[in-house]
Amino acid sequence: MSAAYATFDLAPAIRAGGVLADGGYQVHRDFVDFVVDGRPLLFRLSDLDAVSPLASDVPPAIFTAQVRALLLEAEPPLPDGRFVIYGCPECADLGCGAVTAVIERDGEDYIWRDFAWQTDEHADLELNGYHGIGPFRFHGAEYRAALGALMEGSAAPRRRVLLIGARVAVLAKLAAALRTIGIGADITQDARAVPAEELRGYGAVAFGRAVGEEDRAAVVEAFERAGVDIARVDGLAPIVPLLVAQIEHALDRGPLPQRRLVGLAVADGTADVEVTSACRVRLTAYRIDRLYRTHTREVFDGVLEPGRHRIPLDPKAVKGESYVVARTTGGVLTAPVTGGRRG
Repeated sequence: MSAAYATFDLAPAIRAGGVLADGGYQVHRDFVDFVVDGRPLLFRLSDLDAVSPLASDVPPAIFTAQVRALLLEAEPPLPDGRFVIYGCPECADLGCGAVTAVIERDGEDYIWRDFAWQTDEHADLELNGYHGIGPFRFHGAEYRAALGALMEGSAAPRRRVLLIGARVAVLAKLAAALRTIGIGADITQDARAVPAEELRGYGAVAFGRAVGEEDRAAVVEAFERAGVDIARVDGLAPIVPLLVAQIEHALDRGPLPQRRLVGLAVADGTADVEVTSACRVRLTAYRIDRLYRTHTREVFDGVLEPGRHRIPLDPKAVKGESYVVARTTGGVLTAPVTGGRRG
């Protein structure tokens, strides 16, 4: 079988969880994505909400088995030599649908071909095939090196966050929301007393607005002494879904060039959004009124093509103290509303 060579690599990625505007929850998933010719393969599949089988929250034995399967050191899990490339982020059940492909050897090379959307044991290539994707031929040494590195014990993402603030009720609600979507959370008033080995279990530290800069610097210094490269989150406002989105963004360690949602700014009643591939983007506005009540409104939901987009927003949704959260299936950004139309 002839096919031009493509490069093969792996990169950390997330399926962003969060508290949704309708009160529902979306589970956070860390996984390793396949990067083909320098671009995440998932981005070629439009706005698919899915994760690869190489997820960080699966047991180590299952994770290793998934890697060995991709190396063709185990039998394919589906008929006709097909392997799951991306599956449901909530349950990984084939019945929810999965992207599958044939993986085979040709001498030293590995070939991925016949990509399809599959919901039962057999794939219908004519009806559900991804005809514009692949086949991809990978150099065997490059392919084996990338996957083999995963079995050498690379560190798993630290999916815990330390919460520090004055409003205990808000912190408790935030911690509960984070735990619901699969992110561990602990509350403290002074991280300087936390042992170094415990600090090393956190991927981010989030500060409430009442925490002074001197105290924030002391906490960050404690993490530095413990040898932790910590992500710092300065909470924009005591709004739980907004804080969850900030923390989700902070925990995303995927390379910037391989993210889908890369820019968000909101000013003068307009949201400037930048995406690197076609995807569905949802914008949610959060506003605090004079009685410190939170108002939530979905202000945009649509598919955007690669590039920068200026999206007009309802002035009523972004007046006063307001913030906007932008979401795609693989990322989330937050921004305060600035400019002349806030009041």
